[in-house]
Amino acid sequence: QVQLVESGGGLVQAGGSLRLSCAASGRSFSYYVMGWFRRAPGKEREFVASITWGLSSTYYADSVKGRFTISRDNAKNTVYLQMNSLKPEDTAVYYCAARPTSSRWHSESDYWGQGTQVTVSS
Repeated sequence: QVQLVESGGGLVQAGGSLRLSCAASGRSFSYYVMGWFRRAPGKEREFVASITWGLSSTYYADSVKGRFTISRDNAKNTVYLQMNSLKPEDTAVYYCAARPTSSRWHSESDYWGQGTQVTVSS
């Protein structure tokens, strides 16, 4: 059984911080790109951040650059998203995702978690 399980979401005031975790099980995600996406109420899912396997290169949406940090612990098969200086517009369900290095997002080989709610109050 392959699973991605997000945790760490909750309610926080604007300017606060949260750390999301995504624990993978059922297989190793070696040679996979790990990422975070989010979906705000009434909006489409959007890319937040990703991290590669080989050099742990990171990529961020412009809206979160300088505030969010993605990291991975390959020995623990876990990916993290440290979120600082949170804004009300960050309110969304956050999803962990994984794809093979040779693939692209939204392919048949994608794995997705069930999501964790993040709510930022003003």
